[in-house]
Amino acid sequence: MTLAFVSATGPDLLRLVALPVFAWVAIRDIETRRVSSGVWIPLSLLGGALLVWEARIARAAGGYAWSHEFLVPAAISLGLVVPIAYLFWWFGGFGGADAKALLALALLFPTFPAYTIGSVTVPVATTPIGSFSFTILTNAVLVTILIPIALAVRNAAAGRIAPVMFVGWPVAVDRLPERHGRLLETPEGVSRGGLDLDALRMYLRWRGLSLADLRENGDTLRDPATLPEEPNPPTDGAVTAEVRSDGGSDATFAAETSAGSDGDGYDDPWGADAFLADIEGSAYGTTPEELREGLEVVADPGTETVWISPGTPFLVPVFLGLVVGLFYGDLLLGTVL
Repeated sequence: MTLAFVSATGPDLLRLVALPVFAWVAIRDIETRRVSSGVWIPLSLLGGALLVWEARIARAAGGYAWSHEFLVPAAISLGLVVPIAYLFWWFGGFGGADAKALLALALLFPTFPAYTIGSVTVPVATTPIGSFSFTILTNAVLVTILIPIALAVRNAAAGRIAPVMFVGWPVAVDRLPERHGRLLETPEGVSRGGLDLDALRMYLRWRGLSLADLRENGDTLRDPATLPEEPNPPTDGAVTAEVRSDGGSDATFAAETSAGSDGDGYDDPWGADAFLADIEGSAYGTTPEELREGLEVVADPGTETVWISPGTPFLVPVFLGLVVGLFYGDLLLGTVL
């Protein structure tokens, strides 16, 4: 079957639908860290239908085409890639969208596709096992491994040398409400773990505050007595979430400051325990101590920049792994073998 300048089997041509879809979800994941589960249902249904179609073609061909070019790679795709996706999600290595993406790819690309463009056929680097979804996964892992190296080179070129230069970069504190990722600082200095920025947004929305309010009135707001009597919905911390905030005023803060203390000796500084007890869920696994330490860092008016880890979403390497796989093939096994 030929479409424009590309010649391939019917199932392989229809599989190209995955390219624009994965490009969109990768962009969506970068911008919002949220991808609707509804994206994966039609892709999985399409993958299942194409799997049956390809099985019929291979069965009709019989022999090696049926046993080695279809059954073996399909078994690896469904029997290895699917369990890997589930287990990584179960143990917290993947987000739900990442796991669903790999499940959809296991159905969409159980075998290596082949596209002829003029006199060239891609992908050029195939593997003996023939499972294309496994190739996408290994390509994505390799891309993920390269990201810390790229971050370190970028930071070194800018003169930003720090123990966390492989996992993050500094940003202006006032830009944190628009950023995704995790703080890489505590009051003691840089750290590999810190407050999740979604959890920070949840806390601020719960209190009806802006980050500017927190930085201007930190000594007052550290007092749990300043917590709102009727907190606002914290949302899920997404940058684009619809927020209802009662806010506050400088006059209110000033009045509370005159009656407050210097911030030491509170049973629940910042109301961290109260916040986590009031909301549904765990604010992405945030502990009261992590929340307090993060708030101390961002509330310091003398701190202008902080290190954060962008937490590159895995759907981006998955998309890049798919693109590399379609045009080149397997970066690891294809190159070595």
